[in-house]
Amino acid sequence: MDLRATTADEARALLERALALKTDRRALGRTPPLQGRTLGLVFEKPSLRTRVSFEAAFTRLGGSSIFLRGKDVGMGVRESVADFARVVSQYIDVLAVRTFAHAKLEELARHASIPIVNALSDDAHPCQAMADMLTLLELKGRLDGLKLAFVGDGNNVAMSLARASALMGVDFVLACPRGYEYPDEFKTDFARQFPGAEPRIEHDPKAAVDDADAVYTDVWASMGQESEADQRREIFAPFQVDDELMATARGDAVFLHCLPAHRGEEVSSGVLDGPQSRVFLQAANRMYFQMALLEWLVGGSVD
Repeated sequence: MDLRATTADEARALLERALALKTDRRALGRTPPLQGRTLGLVFEKPSLRTRVSFEAAFTRLGGSSIFLRGKDVGMGVRESVADFARVVSQYIDVLAVRTFAHAKLEELARHASIPIVNALSDDAHPCQAMADMLTLLELKGRLDGLKLAFVGDGNNVAMSLARASALMGVDFVLACPRGYEYPDEFKTDFARQFPGAEPRIEHDPKAAVDDADAVYTDVWASMGQESEADQRREIFAPFQVDDELMATARGDAVFLHCLPAHRGEEVSSGVLDGPQSRVFLQAANRMYFQMALLEWLVGGSVD
């Protein structure tokens, strides 16, 4: 999935289908829609939620999955990305890839004859962002006009949330320290996709969270940034989501986190384990959104 190429109508239909798959056991019908189909997963980064949610989603749709570790496949090392794409297209019906370089996903998509799903790259995490939209829709009953504040840096999750929010009419704001905003390339591309729009950025977390319907955060140092962890802890310390910051949001605001979380760093234990936290519902919705997405990509329609 690429949120740059997804229309608002497609995104809305996927969310409605995901909600139906979650709430109505009859939604799948008598015969699983992807019976006899195969999902391939190539992961160059470790994963819990992404791997399990994709495998569980495809199994519930009646299909099977094959998991391959990136170092075993050697995509782009033992074999060119183009050749890998052409080969796996002969065996499976859809491929989900979790990688560092977003360019690798784009090259796969150019040469494969099957759908390629971004299961996370350094530039984007679209399935996470759309599952988060599903969570907000489920909790709030609507998306249009909601305010979502992301407290952290302009990372892959924030960039995908900004795109998904723009598609769904959500007011999205990033609160980050100076120097940790979105990359210039993203801002240019965002303006191209949403003419006249500009991703909102605040450097005061309280200003960003004020009157928000949902407050979201992520780890301060992502995979591949381990050498920056100590420096980031110091810089991001004023951006911890704690009870005081949550009190700035609306009274019925919810707390979200894509997990895994570092208690006492980007979020306090009191918030993560508190009554406003919906992080495990959020994690569950990864599976339901991906069911809708995989059904659409492999089956060819969204009901």
